[in-house]
Formats: sequence, structure tokens, C-alpha cells
Amino acid sequence: MDFIKKLAGQTAVYGLSSIVGRLLNYLLVPLYTAAFADPKDYGVVSDLYAWVAFLVVLLTFGMETSFFRFLHREEDPKKVFRNSFLTVIGVNGFFLLLVLFFHQSIAEALLYPEHSEYIILLGLIVAIDAISAMPLAKLRAEEQAKRFALVQFSSIAVNVVLNLILMLLVFDKSRPEEGVLFILLTNLLASLVKPVLLYRDFIGLKWRIDRSLVMEMTKYAVPLVIAGFAGIINETVDRILLRRLLFTGGMSLDEATAQVGIYSAVYKLAMLVTIFIQAYRYAAEPFFFAQTRNEDREKIYGKIMNFFVAGVCFVFLLVSVNIDIFKHFIRNETYWVGLGVVPILLLANVFLGVYYNQSIWYKLSGQTRFGAYIAVGGASVTLALNILLIPSFGYWACAWVTLLVYAGQMVASYFLGQRHYPIKYNIRKFFLYVLSSLLLFALSRLIEVPGAFFHFLIQNLLVAAFVGLVWYMEKPSSGSQSPEIPR
Repeated sequence: MDFIKKLAGQTAVYGLSSIVGRLLNYLLVPLYTAAFADPKDYGVVSDLYAWVAFLVVLLTFGMETSFFRFLHREEDPKKVFRNSFLTVIGVNGFFLLLVLFFHQSIAEALLYPEHSEYIILLGLIVAIDAISAMPLAKLRAEEQAKRFALVQFSSIAVNVVLNLILMLLVFDKSRPEEGVLFILLTNLLASLVKPVLLYRDFIGLKWRIDRSLVMEMTKYAVPLVIAGFAGIINETVDRILLRRLLFTGGMSLDEATAQVGIYSAVYKLAMLVTIFIQAYRYAAEPFFFAQTRNEDREKIYGKIMNFFVAGVCFVFLLVSVNIDIFKHFIRNETYWVGLGVVPILLLANVFLGVYYNQSIWYKLSGQTRFGAYIAVGGASVTLALNILLIPSFGYWACAWVTLLVYAGQMVASYFLGQRHYPIKYNIRKFFLYVLSSLLLFALSRLIEVPGAFFHFLIQNLLVAAFVGLVWYMEKPSSGSQSPEIPR
């Protein structure tokens, strides 16, 4: 079990910045929902940040994964880092020029004609974050998890502290557009913390490009960019479409934006699964690449999947049965009308996490085009079904479409992987953990216990029952041998 302990340890350290940092950011959910009494104002923030998600994927240009891939193939790791870093800098430099020249036209296209400053600030934020991604990837490759956590945590801490100061002490609630501007400015300052703390990689950078290496890395990365971009369509396009389709369908722009605000606020609760997944992925990707020469790698991958599925199902069950507690992160009861979609979104993110864990097969085998095929297929279904259903069902359509698409991608990735790069996963355990968590969740809905304390106790006994099941299934047999990681 040494490989599990090593990966779990790295996940915990990377998760210090991801999980603890995101939990600190969760302080911003009650802050924003209390500050923006009308959900339409929080809807503006959510709509803008949906576009940020698209741009960050596009502007990192797939060079993080490409860097990990070529790091183990090239003799000179510094050369690999330099060329991937310069590529990302070049892409972002071109992007910033476009933003500066066309910010007013972009603002009008996004239905913010009077606030082109939002566009400039967003452009700077995503460019800085994308450029900083490469030095952070280098820290992951060098297994400098503590320094990585320090950089990320520092940035998040600055963001949280400045938000608290500006939104609590300076913000005038009668001017909601001022609050949006404060949020963007604090994010910009927080993003600048990363290059400041990683200044050595910027100062020591030599501006020498190896064109053949860049072309090889780009060829590997382009399908990942397409897959990542299509993946972000699955994750965030529903909020963008929700505002526009409801508006064109007859709602006022304010009403449509309010629906985005409600959906985005309750979506934050579902993202507790995503936080776990993100922390895991920071450690898992370089870890999996490092196992390519290990004879027991397939056993390692299969065992890790068992623990991963159990982990995300635990988070799904914990949040779902305790929704009456977690809803208080959203301080304004106006937003609570959307809580019904939270279990749907939690389960969707469980399937997304399994898909991410499976996706290592096409990255290890170099067949990254399959990742693009799966993501583009999912994005096409997402767009089609949301366009069809949102005008009638609003954000409920967004939630169910998300669940359907993520489940479909997970299934497609599994069957393609078994054909092109087979890894033996324990399918019976997958169904056992997923179905048992769903059954326990359904049971929690049927049980009615008087009194808040006893209700809480019974609900969480169901969570404890799931933990007991996982422990029973995963405990090592006496005398069993686990594959070891070469040291």
C-alpha cells in the first residue's frame, strides 16, 4: 500500500492550497450572497467568471500536461520547461493585445456595453494565471508540494482578505456594479502574487526557442486544448446559455441574470466534490506518468481507482444528506430555491472525477486525440440539450444535462480505454460504491426523525455506514502483498 500512501500524502499537501484555499474561498459565497441582495448582481459575477474558465484552459495551451510528458523523454528538463513556458508567454501576449484593442466590442457582445473595464481586468487575470501555470507545473514535477501549496495559498489568502475588506468595509450596496469591480480588482492583485513568488523562473528564463521541440509539444498538446476547451463547455456554458436563452425567451435581462445567480450559488455546494478532484489531480498526473516503467503500474492504477471512487462517493453522500447544514453557506434565503439541483450536480461531478481518473490512458499512450473526441462529443450534447431544454426548464435542465453528459463521457472513456490501452479496473466495486451511496441518499430522504439533533445523527449514521462498507472492502488481506513504487 506504499503507493497509495505516497499519492495520498502528495494529494494532501497539494490539497492544502486547493482544499483549504477553496474552503476559505467558500467564505466568499456567504459574503457575496449577503452583499448582493438581488441574485442578478451575483449573476453578473458568475457570468463573467464562466468566461474566465474558458480562457484559462485555452491560454495554458495544454502545455502543463505536455511538459510532464516530454520531461520523461528529453535529456534536458530545463529545455523542456523553457520551451513550454515561452510558448505560453507568447500565446498570452497575443491574447492581451487583442483584449486591449477590442475590449469595447467584446463588452458589447457579452451584454456589458457600459462596463468594458470588466473585460480588461478579466483579460489581465486570465493571462497572469495562465503564465503562472508553467512554473507551478514545474514545482509539481519536482515534487515541491509544500512550495506549490505556499504559492497557491498565498494567492488565495490575498484574494479572501481583500474581498473581506472591500466588500464589508468599502462596498456600497446601492451600487452593485462597484462590488463587481472590487471582486475583479482583488482577483487581479491575488493573481499577481503568483509571479511575484515565482520570480526566479521569470528572471532566469532564457529566450531561446527550440522550434522542433515546440512543434512536437504543440502537436501533443493541441488535442488536449480541444479536449479541455470542450470540457469547459460542459462545466460552464450552461451559465452563459442560461442568461442568454432565458433573456431571448421572454425574461427581462435582470430576471435571466438572477437565475444565473441562484444556479451559480447552489452550484458552489456541488463543487465540494470538484475540490477533492482538483487536489487529487495535482498529485495524480505526474505520479501516473512516473509509473510508466513500473511493471505493476496496472495494479496501481486499478487500486487507486477503487479509493478514488470511494472518496468522491463519500463527499457526494456527506453533502447530500447534510444539505440543510451546507445551505447556510448561502446567507441569503432568496438563493435557496435552487437547492434541489445540488444532489444532481454532486453526482454529475462524481462521474466527472471518474472520467478524469480514467483519462490517464490516452495521456500515457500518447493518443490524446481520443480525449478530444470524447470532450467534443460531450460538448456537442451539452450545447444541443441546453439550447433545447433551458427555455422550458431553466437551471433544472442545466443540472440534468450536466449529469447525463458526464456519465456518458465516463462510459465512453472506459470502453475506448479498454480497447486502446487496457487497464483492469474493478467494475463491481465501482457499481457497489456508487449504488450504495445513492441508496443511502434515497434512504435519508425517506427517514423522518423529529428533532434537529436526532435527524442529524441518523443522517450521518448513513454516511458512517458507507465508510464502514469501504473499509471492509478495501482493508488489506492478511499476508497480501501490494505493488511497490521504485525508489
